[in-house]
Amino acid sequence: MDDFFAARLQMAFSLGFHIVFSCIGMVMPFFMSTAHYYWLKKKETVYLDVTKAWSKGVAIFFATGAVSGTVLSFELGLLWPRFMEHAGPIFGMPFSLEGTAFFIEAIALGFYLYGWNRFHPWFHWFTGVVVGITGLLSGILVVAANSWMNSPSGFDFVNGQYLNIDPMKAMFNAAWFSQALHMCVAAFVSTGFAVAGVHALMILKGKNVAFHNKAFRIAAIFATIAACLQPLSGDVSAKDVARRQPAKLAAMESHFHTEKGASLIIGGIPDTATQKVDYALKIPKLLSFMATNDFNAEVKGLDQFPKKDHPPVMVTHFAFQIMVGLGMAMLALSVIYFIALLKKKSWSDSKWLLKLFVIATPLGYLALEAGWTVTEVGRQPWIIYGVMRTADAVTPMPGIAYSFYLFTAVYISLAVIVSFLLFRQITMVGKLYDSSTDHKTQ
Repeated sequence: MDDFFAARLQMAFSLGFHIVFSCIGMVMPFFMSTAHYYWLKKKETVYLDVTKAWSKGVAIFFATGAVSGTVLSFELGLLWPRFMEHAGPIFGMPFSLEGTAFFIEAIALGFYLYGWNRFHPWFHWFTGVVVGITGLLSGILVVAANSWMNSPSGFDFVNGQYLNIDPMKAMFNAAWFSQALHMCVAAFVSTGFAVAGVHALMILKGKNVAFHNKAFRIAAIFATIAACLQPLSGDVSAKDVARRQPAKLAAMESHFHTEKGASLIIGGIPDTATQKVDYALKIPKLLSFMATNDFNAEVKGLDQFPKKDHPPVMVTHFAFQIMVGLGMAMLALSVIYFIALLKKKSWSDSKWLLKLFVIATPLGYLALEAGWTVTEVGRQPWIIYGVMRTADAVTPMPGIAYSFYLFTAVYISLAVIVSFLLFRQITMVGKLYDSSTDHKTQ
């Protein structure tokens, strides 16, 4: 394994691991606060039990996210020193603000975990809301930094020098809103379906049914609303990519040739040698409409860009298809769930609907990873789009492959530990959290 490939692989693995925990940290506090709100309003003990169970989960994921996020910050300097040398002064502001949000989140979480029976009930609830807001803000700020890499602004690049730096313009670059919106909605979709699926499984097993019913309902509502909003945020993102990064859009759709009234490609296997897509379903003119709101508009193909600037078409295309396909599957399940809530009440407690949610448990995170792959791989070969190539930013230090092995071992260890803790949390609900004897089952 050469050092450049090892550096990219290490960064990909680290980001792919951390993004799961960051999304959970952005969303789970809102689930927790919702259950807490119901406890304060209805005084049903089951909501208190759900709140306390979820608060322990929030603490576990916060600690894991802090560790994996800290590792990432070291990796940026270790693996990409030339990038940090030039980019640090430009896009450092969102990272520093994210650190502030993280510290506020940590303080609020401490107040929440240790504030039971010590604070006024509604102030205690408010500290949980603050955990969610600051976690969401942290995610938005990190995405703002990443969006700058896709849409660099806030500086003048003259003769290899970065001049006239404007950190505010860099942070609020052209891509930050669409990326932040899409990421936040994706966080609610992925975490919501994962949490709902776990509780649906426990309901099917007949364990602590009242507890898991309440938890399932809260998570499912968040997940299904977000899944219905995701295509709208996806449309915003697609139009933004078409305007700023046409080569990425071309790779996403395996759109090799520039044409007017471009067809949307569903599925298929791209062949870069022949510049064709085999076994694909094509919907005439739909790509032009999705990119520009005009069915007859011209969409640039990869033939408009030098081959050395082409993103990896196969990876980008498959990742995009996986993201969209899984997103549509979750949208379909969301529609079914709303029909069950509003029209077909008998469906709400049916086993087949719960089984669908169990099947959907990993889909959100798979779509999340696929979407992140589209964002990062689709930007290649640039680490700063149109300014600095990834190959030019990598460290000259040898032995990066060993660093990759070490960090991979750390992340796998963290995954095993977190999985064990979560398994214990779920299987021990009856002993740890379910305080009402009328809904305990063996």
